[in-house]
Amino acid sequence: MQYEEQRRTLERFVAERGDRLLRTAALLAGSRADGEDLLQSALERLLRHWRQIDRDPENYVRRTLYNLATDGWRRQRVQQRKAVLFEPAPPADPATAVDLRDAVVRVLVRLPPRQRAVLVLRYFEQLSEAETAEALGCSVGTVKSATARGLARLREMTASADSAEAAAAKERS
Repeated sequence: MQYEEQRRTLERFVAERGDRLLRTAALLAGSRADGEDLLQSALERLLRHWRQIDRDPENYVRRTLYNLATDGWRRQRVQQRKAVLFEPAPPADPATAVDLRDAVVRVLVRLPPRQRAVLVLRYFEQLSEAETAEALGCSVGTVKSATARGLARLREMTASADSAEAAAAKERS
């Protein structure tokens, strides 16, 4: 009997406040379709924790909507950064593509083996942190730290190469 009462309470909550929550979700997500997905995820979490929520569930759903939207924004920002780092515009000249690939390989070879493996699996093979950890037989924390160190080292190496090229160009002129 208690289960049926909880189910009716949840259905009533969604019927009464669903439109307002959908508007909020659509504003957070940027479109109605993405807002519907966001609200559905939040309601799934509400359903999982329904028995543990003592107060008004609307606050729980709103906080969940915001947290899910924030996670999405972070993911997008990280993907945009990765796209800038590892997906240059396609070169017009095939020789340029070969030169670019050669430069990437030369820089990667200078990294320690674990950092090189993590970067290749994460960014070229598009594996998640968990999948990379499983493939390498290490923890997710190790993947994260190797990624951070490897990217920092790549930045150092490419910055020094850029400054060396600028100095050589300056000497030629």
